[in-house]
Amino acid sequence: MRYAARLSGGLLLAASFTASAIPSAIPTGVTWYDPARAWNGFVLFPGSDNQTHLIDMTGKEVQRWHYEGFPSWPVPLDRAGGQPGHLLVQLERQQKLAAEANPGNGLVNASVAEVDWNGKVQWHYGSQQQPVHQHHEIQRLPNGNTLVLGAALRQLPGYPYRIIDNSIEEVSPQGKKVWSWSVADHLDELGFSAAQLLMLRDSNDADFLHMNTAAPLGPNHWFDQGDQRFAPDNILFNSRNGNVAVIIDRHSGKVVWRIGPDYPALKLDTPLPRPLDQMIGEHDVHMIGPGLPGAGNLLIFDNQGNAGFPPTRQGFFSASRVIEVNPQTRQIVWEYTGEKSGQAISTFYSAYISNAQRLPNGNTLINEGQSGRLFQVTPQGQIVWEYVSPFYGKAMPRDHYVSNTVYRAYMVDYRWAPAGTPHSEQAVAADCSRYQALPGCLPSK
Repeated sequence: MRYAARLSGGLLLAASFTASAIPSAIPTGVTWYDPARAWNGFVLFPGSDNQTHLIDMTGKEVQRWHYEGFPSWPVPLDRAGGQPGHLLVQLERQQKLAAEANPGNGLVNASVAEVDWNGKVQWHYGSQQQPVHQHHEIQRLPNGNTLVLGAALRQLPGYPYRIIDNSIEEVSPQGKKVWSWSVADHLDELGFSAAQLLMLRDSNDADFLHMNTAAPLGPNHWFDQGDQRFAPDNILFNSRNGNVAVIIDRHSGKVVWRIGPDYPALKLDTPLPRPLDQMIGEHDVHMIGPGLPGAGNLLIFDNQGNAGFPPTRQGFFSASRVIEVNPQTRQIVWEYTGEKSGQAISTFYSAYISNAQRLPNGNTLINEGQSGRLFQVTPQGQIVWEYVSPFYGKAMPRDHYVSNTVYRAYMVDYRWAPAGTPHSEQAVAADCSRYQALPGCLPSK
């Protein structure tokens, strides 16, 4: 385990030392690992150093790509011609930027690419002359096309400023756009009242909806049982700023299912299952895939940050949660909070970014992105693996300090990487002499 200490002037010192921990010193790398209870594989994530990293369960980096990702998305072997270790990344930033551009809204990006294990570009889309303002989501579809969440400046009637319109594009291997959907053309289908629509306009925020998920549903038992809203090629689309998620019918373009923007008051103490209550600024809203525990339910990282029109009131403590939701009953059927791990509820919080992934053994990988903390929990909430990213870089919204934020992280099977890629499953004990609150130091419940 290594430690990162913040020094005056924004510099970062990483070193191994024996002094007592102070609040400005944090552990990095793997702090706790129980191989017997964890689901074991590689972890892929983009670091704040604008590079993409693949680590094993002990935190050892086994591969690095000199590309940033928003996110870096691991291409399944059957969608990469059987070739292991391919991923989708951002290829280059645009040289001439609009005044509204920043790394969080996509207007900075110019092109995306599929790269192989050695970083060689296999496919790309966009250029400086014809930029692709991809942000927050990119996926390779089973048919070989690529789904891209993009952004474009647009003037809407009645708006005194240009807005950032978020669109979904399906692009063929030849770079041809074969399907697209624009959120600005469907504002009246998102569930906002007339008063809320005026708040959107009067916010003077060009990125007032800030869409952050565009994920195909994939095969699911709801559709197999006859519910056409959940057709596998329909798209789940989420607005971080609007607290609303919708399913778009791939063929009609209509919104056929929705949660938000208004919910009942947050009631964490109500037993499960319970009606879905207030989400705030949520990320990575997606359907759990077939063959995984909870298949067909939605998995959501509910940041409980700052969002909504009007802004939604938070609880007394700033605390995030991960929730699993039955999309037909709109009930929460499983959730994770800091309390589930025997810690104070406020110990788990990321106001922005972040994601969660259901794993084959029923565990869940959680990325507390704001602090660069990745960890894996059992269904009961016990932490069986924890890692803090040591990769620091300039942080948004200002660039005069550094952080180790992680936008999104994915676990992949060992077979995703080329055969022979080294990895270890050696247990890592928590250093309780320095950090009493590490998972392995807490008394079991």
